[in-house]
Amino acid sequence: MYTLHAIPCTPHSLEGTNDLAGYNLALDDGIKGCPTYEQVRQPTMEGFDVSKYTGRWYEHGFHDYTQFGEVYDTTLDIELSADGKRWLDDFAVRGPSQAVAPRSWDKSPVANGGHYFLYGKINDASPGVLDESGFGVTFPNYIVDVQKDAEGRYTESIQFQCLERGGVRIFEGINFLSRSPTMSDEARAAMFARASTAGMAPYGATPEQMHVVPHADPGAPPIDNSWQRLWRGVGVDKLLALLESTTHSSFEDTSALAK
Repeated sequence: MYTLHAIPCTPHSLEGTNDLAGYNLALDDGIKGCPTYEQVRQPTMEGFDVSKYTGRWYEHGFHDYTQFGEVYDTTLDIELSADGKRWLDDFAVRGPSQAVAPRSWDKSPVANGGHYFLYGKINDASPGVLDESGFGVTFPNYIVDVQKDAEGRYTESIQFQCLERGGVRIFEGINFLSRSPTMSDEARAAMFARASTAGMAPYGATPEQMHVVPHADPGAPPIDNSWQRLWRGVGVDKLLALLESTTHSSFEDTSALAK
């Protein structure tokens, strides 16, 4: 039997590394297509309240062959529309990381961060399911598991995306999220265990198949050097800020119409 592996389509840094964290789309792996939400949804999702899911999440691990594997400080800032039926996911990254690109990390135009935006339509019958649009494609995004603190606030989350055509998977994505920028090895291992219980290991939720996302120390100053001054001189920072502000404004204006 022949196995088809996905090839990462995003560029790596000048001195980046490749690993196996995005290679899992095999035609002969015994897994046919994508699971339904009910097959992966965990009991922790009972009574899920999407309004409590808003705010900032820190990504600590991902499996996604379309995502730049050398990013760090990845965050998701989620806000709901006024009618509570849509969300805006402000997906922010920095990259490449100093650990994997010690000679070029501080020369990147997004060394201080860049933003990408995804739009989600919430399923009324199952609020843990979203039809999310971004990067030129619409895909199902499943919130599979949430953990809570003593006050009932969501502290950790596992998200899963999967696309199939003709019974064959063409994309799968997994995100390990936390409200904290730090995560212990024990907490990460517990997330892998919960993902395995949900049946997600065959889709890439294993330590070998996921990238660990590092985070800079909270309060670390922005990177400032001749390269960053060059990017500012040609207006990259203004372009990124304009994209962020106009996207949020457009989403808020649309929300107001839904009242």
